[in-house]
Amino acid sequence: MKAAFNLKKWQHLLALGFGSGLAPKAPGTFGTLAAVPLVAALMLAPLWLYLLIVMLAWVLGIYVCEVAARDVGVHDHGAIVWDEVVGFAVTMVLVPLSAWSLLLGFVLFRFFDIVKPWPIRWLDQKVAGGHGIMLDDIVAGFMACLALHAVLWCFG
Repeated sequence: MKAAFNLKKWQHLLALGFGSGLAPKAPGTFGTLAAVPLVAALMLAPLWLYLLIVMLAWVLGIYVCEVAARDVGVHDHGAIVWDEVVGFAVTMVLVPLSAWSLLLGFVLFRFFDIVKPWPIRWLDQKVAGGHGIMLDDIVAGFMACLALHAVLWCFG
């Protein structure tokens, strides 16, 4: 029998997006939704600080996602959503803060994270451990960021 997540372990709490990943349906979407106010607040920071925090969250995510996945015995368990939190933060780099940009960024990130076009699917299948859990969502965030900037440039 596999172990259960333990929200008293800070690594599990963070990996589960403060519990948002425990949603019975669409945990990745709920994890991204939980990220919206955090990222919106972070968008008020200077760019250098925003990027520093995203990089630290990425590195920390490799560790916490690895620990949580190892503890429950399931690689990239659906409840592990810290990768969505960081991926959404990547999506919003250099985007002006507005309800419209947050909504569009959310939709684009979820699209790339769910559909997993190349190379996202390849990374998801080939890279193991905490690096693998984080990397496909980071790349989905980059792709969503590029799409978001393109939409804002064309229609903003």
